[in-house]
Amino acid sequence: MVEIKSKSDRIKPLEEKIQLFLQLGSTVGILIDPDKLTVMVYRLNQAPVVLQNGDTLILPELLPGWELAVSGLWPPEFE
Repeated sequence: MVEIKSKSDRIKPLEEKIQLFLQLGSTVGILIDPDKLTVMVYRLNQAPVVLQNGDTLILPELLPGWELAVSGLWPPEFE
């Protein structure tokens, strides 16, 4: 599942929603925060992984061989 934080969203409820989906069987949860230019990757019973510009998002359990530069998520004026 993927959540994209809007200006009015708070992080805590989004994280709780992701944890619920993980408990219900989702393999991975992704929280994209355009305000902080971060991507957090959640997996059940693991600490979230925080990715920033310069990092690469990979999801081998879902999309083997696929990768995405985190910096590619933001328009150039955000960097």
